[in-house]
Formats: sequence, C-alpha cells, structure tokens
Amino acid sequence: MKLLRYGSAGQEKPGMLDEAGQIRDLSAIIGDISGDVLTDAGLKKLGAVDVQTLPVVSDGSRIGPCVGAVGKFVCIGLNYSDHAAEAGQPVPTEPIVFMKTTSAICGPNDDVEIPRTSQKTDWEVELGIVIGKRAKYITEAEALDHVAGYCTVNDVSERSFQSERLGQWTKGKSHDTFGPIGPWLVTRDEVPDPQNLNLWLEVDGVRRQDGNTGTMIFGVATIISYLSQFMTLNVGDVISTGTPPGVGMGQKPKPIFLKAGQVMKLAVEGLGTQEQTTIQA
Repeated sequence: MKLLRYGSAGQEKPGMLDEAGQIRDLSAIIGDISGDVLTDAGLKKLGAVDVQTLPVVSDGSRIGPCVGAVGKFVCIGLNYSDHAAEAGQPVPTEPIVFMKTTSAICGPNDDVEIPRTSQKTDWEVELGIVIGKRAKYITEAEALDHVAGYCTVNDVSERSFQSERLGQWTKGKSHDTFGPIGPWLVTRDEVPDPQNLNLWLEVDGVRRQDGNTGTMIFGVATIISYLSQFMTLNVGDVISTGTPPGVGMGQKPKPIFLKAGQVMKLAVEGLGTQEQTTIQA
C-alpha cells in the first residue's frame, strides 16, 4: 500500500493511492496515518479495504508529510563511504546518530526556506524508515519486522550552522521545512529489499546525486537494531538513513549551495518523487 496525507498544513487527512495513481480518502476509516494505524494489525485492516469504494480526492490537493504525529526524527550521518570522503571525514566504525526536530517536517512539495544568515544550505536525498512496532534491544534479525514502511526524505542541512558553530549538528538540521517526507509511505511488503533502491536528486534540472542504498555502510536492519540499544523506537518514529555523494558541499572544483528561487527534485526508487522550491525565510 501507498499511504499519504493530503490537505492544508496542520489539517491533513489520511489517504491511499490506488493503482491508477488517484488519491482515495480514508477519513471514514481512520483519523490519520499515525499511531496504531502503522502497526501490523492496523495495516492489515487497511489492506482489507476495497480501495474502489473510497471517495476519490480531487486533483490539486496539497500532499502533506506521509506520517502524522511523529515522535522522533532520527538521522544517520556519513552512511555512504563516498559521501564521507567528499565531506573529508573518516568512514564511521559505527552509525553516527543525530536528531532533526519534528518541527522541521513538511510536505514533499512544500517550499523549503533558506534560513536568515544562511550561506551554506544543502540538499540530501535519503531513504526514510517509518517504525511500526516498538523496538528496544532488538537484534538485526528482528529489525525489519519493526518497520511499517519506507519513504523519501530530503535531509536539508545548513552546513555552517552544522559544522562551523559550537555544539551538535541539530541546529544545522532543524530549520522549519528542513525535513520534507513523502509523498507517501510505502508499506514494507512492497519493498522486499530496502538495500537495493536507487535514489537521486536534481537541482534546477542538473543531476547532483545518484546512488543506491546497497552502498550504505550500515544497512536498514543494522540501523534499527543499533538505535534500539540506545533509545526505544516507537510506532511512527522516522529514521533517515544517510545520503549518497553529490551534496552541495562536495561539489568540485568548489562547493555549491542553495539560494532562493531554485528547485530541488528527488526520489527514492518506488517511494515517490519530491519537488521543492527554495524561498528566503
């Protein structure tokens, strides 16, 4: 299934994509794409619904973040060796973990703000994981059973805030609109191998990133198991798994960063495409 949320910001309704690519309204069945809806039982209930009986949503509706009421937005840094190299960092020996604030989350096609005083706003296409079962001290063998589904994420980053200011990466990762997720959550049964997905990103029509999740240093199962040793992962938590090479700070002969009026377009194979215009905050 491909689940999504549509409508104005803060007032999104739950929906499902049918085989013809039409949005079908789920409001009569569930309140949101969140909480118990994301568990195995909740998804099984939705899977039994005859999609053709659901109302069709009119064209032109805004697509919101594919998950509502996200509790944690956890990210993995430098998870592709060639991205670590372009960042001038050693290949990590264990996952680098940081957080994005949930207030950074926005819809997949919403405008992305360039923060005031920003000089180095950057792009990062990533595979996102949505947790569907509470995970604490789980093994890698158990990990994928704790996944509700997957989505496309743009881990927008301000590099000077992230790396040239004191403290942690969080303040370079958490500006409003720095976390587009969606357009839809694709349930795990439709993603048999999360370690074989192509992902790409373009800026103003120029391909900047082109990678495959098979080249991750730490795969999806490893990441989930690893995080569960340090924190409880709850239903609806989102994990962003790192980006392949080609980010702005790694461009040669010199870095290229975003400015207002540009267009980012990005996708993870099978998980839908995002498109954002940058605006000044």
